[in-house]
Amino acid sequence: MTSLAATGSEYAALSREVRDAGLLRRRHGYYAVRITVNLLALAGAWVAFAFIGDSWWQLLVAIGLAVIFAQLAFIGHDAGHKQIFRTRKPNDVIGTVHGGLVGMSYQWWMHGHNRHHANPNHEDLDPDIDIAALAFTSRQAKLKQGFLRWMAKHQAVLFFPLLTLEGLSLHLAGVRAIFRGDTKMRKIEGALMTLHIVGYLTAAFLVLSPGVAVLFIVVHQALWGVYMGCSFAPSHKGMPTTTNESLDFLRKQVLTSRNVRGGWFIEFLMGGLNYQVEHHLFPNMPRPHLKHAQPIVERFCVAHGIPYTQTSLARSYRLVLEHLHEMGAPLRAADRAARAAA
Repeated sequence: MTSLAATGSEYAALSREVRDAGLLRRRHGYYAVRITVNLLALAGAWVAFAFIGDSWWQLLVAIGLAVIFAQLAFIGHDAGHKQIFRTRKPNDVIGTVHGGLVGMSYQWWMHGHNRHHANPNHEDLDPDIDIAALAFTSRQAKLKQGFLRWMAKHQAVLFFPLLTLEGLSLHLAGVRAIFRGDTKMRKIEGALMTLHIVGYLTAAFLVLSPGVAVLFIVVHQALWGVYMGCSFAPSHKGMPTTTNESLDFLRKQVLTSRNVRGGWFIEFLMGGLNYQVEHHLFPNMPRPHLKHAQPIVERFCVAHGIPYTQTSLARSYRLVLEHLHEMGAPLRAADRAARAAA
């Protein structure tokens, strides 16, 4: 059996190799360009919105805004991990502003996200697999009752439709966190959230007729939710879950994470989250360095007999759906048996 001292030294050795390769140095220029391009795209989308006026063509703007909102949220994610600056304060400024731009509470989201990073796919400690509408483990499935049990039985079919509500869920969770005081920057985030909601709804209903405005909001928020969910789900869903807190850091992060192949386009599409193994091992590594760390980490894991998972985007979604279908199978079987016995 490998000792904890030995496994600790393994991660230390990997860290030295990554650090010696210069992959932990900050990339201020990269983020300056990325943030500027995102903000220009956001401004351009709203200029197009005002120029087009009351027209069904606004649905194209809604699609564009869904993509832009996700890219802004990715910057907030990077800031939360101190990938942009070395110290917390300037990162929090960037993250809070970007959270305000998309109508999220940055502080609330990072609190839960940090808990996820500390214990990924842990049945009791990871909030990302503690979702009422879904069952990611057999134990979770058995505990479902009533309508939630019905949803768990059919969760593979319902998964993508449920993602259309993810954007709304993020907004509501942020509002609740602000009202409850579950954020260290309650006043600032409250002001930003209010400006976002009032400005967004005012623009929609001032420029568009009510029917077009409602459809614009539904399309924008639904697609943003699907985009966000589809960016995060391939990383861990369908990977092993654990209740074991004695795993060393290296194995805890690698065994529960999945990379997605695809080059620069997938990297852009997923905001660097396609390099999930490397991101979990080095959460403060700037996004553009993750692709350079990937071959180092993979080679290291192979040399030390640690399973390293990497697949295509399409197969990652297939694995997620297969896992959800499998977790719901006992519930479907139990219902069939009950009907047969009746």
